[in-house]
Amino acid sequence: CFLERWRRELGLPADADPYRYYGLDWMVVNPNMDPHIKPFEILEQNEREVIVRTGFEAVIRKRLDLPMPAFLEFETDTIEKMRDFTFDDPWDERRFFAAGDNQIDAMLWMGLYPDEVARFVERINAFALELVRAQIRAAGGMLDGIVVWGDVAYRKGMLFSPDYWRRVFKPGVQAIIDECHARGLPVIYHGCGNVNRIFEDFIEIGVDAYNPLEAKAGLDVVDLRRRFGHRIGFCGNMDVRVWARGDPEELRRVVLTKLNAAKGGGYIFQSDHSVPDDVSAAGYEYVLKLVRDKGRYPLDLGEFDLPDLG
Repeated sequence: CFLERWRRELGLPADADPYRYYGLDWMVVNPNMDPHIKPFEILEQNEREVIVRTGFEAVIRKRLDLPMPAFLEFETDTIEKMRDFTFDDPWDERRFFAAGDNQIDAMLWMGLYPDEVARFVERINAFALELVRAQIRAAGGMLDGIVVWGDVAYRKGMLFSPDYWRRVFKPGVQAIIDECHARGLPVIYHGCGNVNRIFEDFIEIGVDAYNPLEAKAGLDVVDLRRRFGHRIGFCGNMDVRVWARGDPEELRRVVLTKLNAAKGGGYIFQSDHSVPDDVSAAGYEYVLKLVRDKGRYPLDLGEFDLPDLG
């Protein structure tokens, strides 16, 4: 993975952390969000991969040479099991104060049983809202904001109907945002893929900023700033494919062009997805230094300045 390469190339110890090493500006910490609080059950393990059962009652294969896992099966595989599914207490303090395994993160069922799935999502929404409330209390005033996780799109568009999302999922996201705002906490929504069809909805329900703005899904932060102005903030959009190529001139052009979106505030520069292991430590540091040098106000972007975003 990138972390192993980064540590190796810079000669750093095995526990070195880029967040602390570089003093990065924000760090996400997650409570245990699994419906069932329990350690992962290792089903198979060898030098190449590990297969586990999680608190979501999902069986997952994680190949050690790949960044993302693969889902093999789910225990909740019938409508009857979904109806009978029970959640562990969202206020259980093990979610916040005990180290352990948890999995963050049924398309066919949405088409076959849309109303059944909608009723189940209502229960998930209620569980998530209580979990947010419990997390805020557990943090004791130490949180600077909340990140809501919810992938609903892929490279070309939504994973399912925008109308279904609006009817079933949107009210739950709205409730979480309202709760956070009532506590003075801004909300960043994390969702991979191309969400152009519901971007206005995120603005309507008060999302403060959207992340990660996948470039390979056709999203461009400069274009988004032109379209939506400062009604919403943006996080991300540094194409990790460009980052991996590591050509300094190309990186300089891409980074400084995207920093136009920071005019007037409201942009956090980040990668557009997990940083892969084909990004070198030198390339990573080059971009980090460039953003710190050129991302200061007043912005001086030279030949990459876009006057219409001033």
